[in-house]
Amino acid sequence: MEANVKTEVLRIAMLSIHSNPMGDLGTIDTGGMSVYIRELARELGRRGHRIDIYSRRQHGRHQAVVPLCENVRLIHLDIGNNGLLAKTALFPFLSDFLRSLEQFRSAERINYDLIHSHYWLSGGLGESLKDLWNRPHVMMFHTLAEAKNRTRSGLPEPAVRIAAEKELVKTCHRIIAPTQREKDSLIRHYGAAADKIGVVPCGVNLTLFQPQDKTAARKHLGFAPEASLLLYVGRFEPVKGADTLIEALAHCAGHRRLQLVMVGGDGERASETQYLKNKTRELGIEDRVVFAGRVEQNCLPPYYGSADMLVIPSRYESFSLVGLEALACGRPVVSTPVGAMDRLIIEGQTGKIAADTSPGALARGIESMLTAGRRPTAEVIRESVLAYSWSNIASAVLNEYEAAFKAASIAEEDRLSVEASCV
Repeated sequence: MEANVKTEVLRIAMLSIHSNPMGDLGTIDTGGMSVYIRELARELGRRGHRIDIYSRRQHGRHQAVVPLCENVRLIHLDIGNNGLLAKTALFPFLSDFLRSLEQFRSAERINYDLIHSHYWLSGGLGESLKDLWNRPHVMMFHTLAEAKNRTRSGLPEPAVRIAAEKELVKTCHRIIAPTQREKDSLIRHYGAAADKIGVVPCGVNLTLFQPQDKTAARKHLGFAPEASLLLYVGRFEPVKGADTLIEALAHCAGHRRLQLVMVGGDGERASETQYLKNKTRELGIEDRVVFAGRVEQNCLPPYYGSADMLVIPSRYESFSLVGLEALACGRPVVSTPVGAMDRLIIEGQTGKIAADTSPGALARGIESMLTAGRRPTAEVIRESVLAYSWSNIASAVLNEYEAAFKAASIAEEDRLSVEASCV
């Protein structure tokens, strides 16, 4: 196997079988992971590497093969009747995914150099392909069941997922973790080998996410020019803590001009949306909360530009891309102590880390930023995250690919040595 991936053009199979990178951002199964896959693949493709992203087709919504950008294709696999299935319900279909992918690969006469799996479900498929193709397998979990279960929010993650994740950390060649915190969780909860894990943060599209004039952005979106605007961007699942943020807003009783804009969700009729709207009515703050619905990523900059701050109320995050996007737009961030936010935020200047994930702690963090004295300009806040360009992140990921090639080579030598000793 080739070890020098910096100079060689790679053919990479990326796996994202449960979440389509073309899916509706902000809905239940489409979030930061889809953004990560698209942006990383785009940057690698720009450098000449060839990437095929494999995902599941649902209800015939997409063509079988969709060119995304230079050297990058999204390939939809037909599994079962292509209907809607819960994530865990896909686990028994991994063998069908394997057959469908192999049929496509054989017909196209493609030989891949490396497999990069995203999320545990894709990891199971990636392990089968690793053995079938004798190629390095790189794993990025994006979230961990053990860490998520410790938040006690929403339904517990199933035992099958935990077992699969524990096996994957042993059998894949390399793991990419977005933060040191996530690496520590992999070691503590899953027994992962520390030298098998590389820490590479997520990136931000610095061309798309730039500071905007607040007055112009609010006029464009129809927001009151005199309001103090808090912004939430994300899915409406329990672990994201949107309910905590609504309760925190109610705690900020002394700030009558304070309003909250909620971006995301699965639409007006979705149970989570209805739950959050009912909560605003129960707390008597329905006139201070705007549910903006889901917004395409390329339309998000005006929302960041309109806000006085982004608030991340999550009970658990592996990284939190939206925090990075807001900072790139020159907006401060108030966050619970999750993901990479303690590394991204300069305390008291570009944002505030709440003491814990409670509504009261989050409210105190918001109020401290509202009453803070002179704050850095949007340009200064943006400068604090310029190192997180996708170009820099892709370079770091390529280094992890190189480590995976080396690990696969060592594993192959060990296997041959064992076979020889048995002869």
